[in-house]
Amino acid sequence: MRSYELVFIVPPDAEGDELSAVVDTVEGLVKRVDGTVARVDPWGLRRLAYPIQGQWEGQYVLMVLEMEPQSVSELERSLKLNEQVMRHLVVRVD
Repeated sequence: MRSYELVFIVPPDAEGDELSAVVDTVEGLVKRVDGTVARVDPWGLRRLAYPIQGQWEGQYVLMVLEMEPQSVSELERSLKLNEQVMRHLVVRVD
């Protein structure tokens, strides 16, 4: 298994329980592709460089993951289909 960092952006109006629900959903997606979540670090509300879906701000969340390389494409596909995730980026950690 390899280590990855996943950063995703949630709409700015998702706070508290809504944000926790989105994080739980993403954790479920990671577990569905046989990965594990080592750490979740919510960064909070930040301004975006350009508007995404008409929003100039977003709630950023960082997750440190452990999973197989072939599972990354399945995770990314699932994140693209999730309407609560505005953008995401998966990066391999050496």
